[in-house]
Amino acid sequence: MKLEALRIPKPLRGFASEAELFDLVLDGDRVASVAPSARQDSARGIVLSACVDAHAHIDKNYTVQDVGAAQGNLFAAIERMNGHRAGWTAESLRPRMERALEDAWRSGTRALRTHLDWVQPEAPVSLAVFESLREAWRGRVELQFVSLTPLDLFADAEAGERIAREVARAGGALGAFVYRNEALLPKLDRVFELAHKHGLSLDFHVDEGLDADASGLRAIAQLVRARGFAGRVVCGHACSLSVQDDAVAHETLALCAGAGLHLVALPTTNLYLQGAWDRTPVPRGITRIREAAARGLRASLATDNVQDAFYPYGSYDLVETFGLGVQVAHLAPALDWIDSITLAPARALGLAWDGRIAAGCPADLVVLAATDEHELIDPRGRRRSVIRAGRILEHTA
Repeated sequence: MKLEALRIPKPLRGFASEAELFDLVLDGDRVASVAPSARQDSARGIVLSACVDAHAHIDKNYTVQDVGAAQGNLFAAIERMNGHRAGWTAESLRPRMERALEDAWRSGTRALRTHLDWVQPEAPVSLAVFESLREAWRGRVELQFVSLTPLDLFADAEAGERIAREVARAGGALGAFVYRNEALLPKLDRVFELAHKHGLSLDFHVDEGLDADASGLRAIAQLVRARGFAGRVVCGHACSLSVQDDAVAHETLALCAGAGLHLVALPTTNLYLQGAWDRTPVPRGITRIREAAARGLRASLATDNVQDAFYPYGSYDLVETFGLGVQVAHLAPALDWIDSITLAPARALGLAWDGRIAAGCPADLVVLAATDEHELIDPRGRRRSVIRAGRILEHTA
């Protein structure tokens, strides 16, 4: 298969060239060659490496009609989902989780990391369903999971050990919900200790609110450095960073960059959930993406919640999520930030392919109808052909 006169965003080029448009030849499941196109005056589209979703919740999704939307109230959403979770069974979970994967697959996602609610020492019913789906979807969507546990539960040494042992058995990452906890550092240190003992990476929900005194992100960065966990820790949300004094926020970001920490921003959920609902919401919940990038910390943009109490809308279309992130965080030129749904999350998840396009790379691509950055957010520009293992999927967006 030959793809002609396509724009490859500079962050995705695994080669050096001053050309604007390129022809790609696919041979089987690989890109055989990438060469400057003879047509440099008229782009036929933009080609991306298939997307990577670094933060999702496929156990919660598609439940909003049962629980309702918790407008502007994070802890109300948590309470509603706690009540709904009590009735979860493998039979009720699997269709919702499969629906999410089908949506992601058709939209052009090649890898997805989901957080699984894990609020008791014993493994949740969702874990067995996830393990089954991970095998069933092998070769289509590479699946990872994180145990999403309230940080305070790790104060119980036996409970923490049991969780970490089961996460290690199932090949996941150890996670926690961190927000203005008492005895924050000792509890976080316990999580790091368990991760070290069981050879686990870490992935935190941290500072998901607009309280300027939230210091979870800073504490995690300090522990990453102290315990030598560079490159093994992901932090999602970090909304409080947006309302802290510039000096404090910049110092925290410098610590994060120096620690090799990965940052994930979730524009849909946090724009909906953070801020007032009795008036126009100011400020908003997006973290400091541009300031992080200025320190060499390239954040990912990810899906987070879809049609549940936390966010009642949405889908698993990362290109659409990217478009929202471009607007709310002023990410311009937009194509210079396309690594936020490709390279940055691929590295955060430790994938074998980082997403750079070059001869020999996997033929897992998304060809957008957009011909320049200004059409990326246009519904027509987001139309796409999804190519997996060198073949075009039918019925794509």
